[in-house]
Amino acid sequence: MKRLVIAGLLIPVAIGIGGAGYWLGRRNAELPSQIKAVTALETAAASTPAAGEKKVLYYRDPMGKPDYSPVPKKDSMGMDYLPVYEGEGNDARPTAAAPASSKGKGKILYYRNPMGLPDTSPVPKKDSMGMDYIPVYENDEGDDGKTIKISLAKVQKLGVEIAPVERRSLSHTIRAVGTVQADERRLFVFNTKFEGWIDKLHVNATGDAVHRGEPLMEVYAPELVVAEQEYLLAWRALQGMTSASTDSRAAAKQLADASLLRLQNWDISEDQLKQLEDTGKVSRTLTLRSPADGVVLEKTAVEGMRFSAGEPLYRIADLTTVWVIAEVFEQDLGAIRKSQEATITVNAYPGATFLGKVDFIYPTVSHDTRTGKVRVLVPNPDQRLKPGMYANVALGAAIGESPVLAVPESAVIDSGTRQSVLVDRGEGNFEPRDVKLGAHADRYYEVREGLKEGERVVTSANFLIDAESNLRAAFKTFTPSTNGDSGTPSARPASDKM
Repeated sequence: MKRLVIAGLLIPVAIGIGGAGYWLGRRNAELPSQIKAVTALETAAASTPAAGEKKVLYYRDPMGKPDYSPVPKKDSMGMDYLPVYEGEGNDARPTAAAPASSKGKGKILYYRNPMGLPDTSPVPKKDSMGMDYIPVYENDEGDDGKTIKISLAKVQKLGVEIAPVERRSLSHTIRAVGTVQADERRLFVFNTKFEGWIDKLHVNATGDAVHRGEPLMEVYAPELVVAEQEYLLAWRALQGMTSASTDSRAAAKQLADASLLRLQNWDISEDQLKQLEDTGKVSRTLTLRSPADGVVLEKTAVEGMRFSAGEPLYRIADLTTVWVIAEVFEQDLGAIRKSQEATITVNAYPGATFLGKVDFIYPTVSHDTRTGKVRVLVPNPDQRLKPGMYANVALGAAIGESPVLAVPESAVIDSGTRQSVLVDRGEGNFEPRDVKLGAHADRYYEVREGLKEGERVVTSANFLIDAESNLRAAFKTFTPSTNGDSGTPSARPASDKM
């Protein structure tokens, strides 16, 4: 009886265990399909934005490496790639075919190296230091492909300065060295037309100042004494023939005039002839006087010496006006004109200036120094300028006969073979333009071609803007082709892997 009761109890338990096992088996069979369905739903939810959510553009490496994926994935450490939503970052898909645009900046053309290296990428990436590549937008290239577009904030940071192209009178200073010399037109050499002996010297030292008519020396000349006696006799005979015939008086007058002319030809002064007539006596010696005002530069006369006719005894110079002979470089000679003003300074008088005018431009150029001589006439009333002094000469030379079109020298970008300027077109647009320049003076260049009056050019930070332009031109060379044209250079970096 007991056994029947135990069997009755075990049968329901076995049935329950069997039903549970059957239910668990069915449940385990359906679980993988349910898990797959849930995973698919999650993937769809991740890729398909809900209402009001942003669209996922691509997925980037969670460690910041330059690796991207169009679908969710994991890295080697099992970390999920991070989604990049529309409106975040650079708003660009990692494809070269259809780069997205950023609001207000236009379409993104490519990404350039943040350190300025000639490396570009069609997709966002980082360099070896972890720095993001910088996007280059369509509007950054200028409206017509010829201008450089720079934001106004960047223009202010660069310290860009603008100046107008205008007409102005240009002049530059030609500097030269020279020496002070005596004015050759104010030099006098004192000599006699007869021979004799120096009996006494009144001016007996080089450098002495003399005045016109001042006694220089007293000389004895036998021929002069005889000529004075002849004139005195002829003059006395003429005075005593008051009652003589007309012919006799005329003959006596001719003899007296001939004797007088002989004395005058020997440069005997009128006052000495008058003295001879008044006194009626012939003096043993004759006083010779200075022919001009000046300074004795040379003196060969020595008291007691014998001199010959024509022998120079004194060299006298009038130094109230002097010459400065300037050595001007050959390339500057064409800018110098006669009567042009000049400023002279000498080391002897620091801070003092002397004004003069160009008097003559010599017709030859030195083969050794390639310089030409220019003569400057300088007033020297106080005679501070002395022959032989070194002088510094500054000549102001005007360029052209009328105002010329000019730009500041800081506006010119000179590469050696070409000259260019940056023309301001407003709103951060700058146009590089080649120009043809003329003379350079007063920190300005004459503009002969390439600019018009009234245009505005960059005078500060223009080299930075030009470098930016050259950098962008280099980037264009490495920009990947988007139209399939085989003639367009393409450089896809090896690291840009999808």
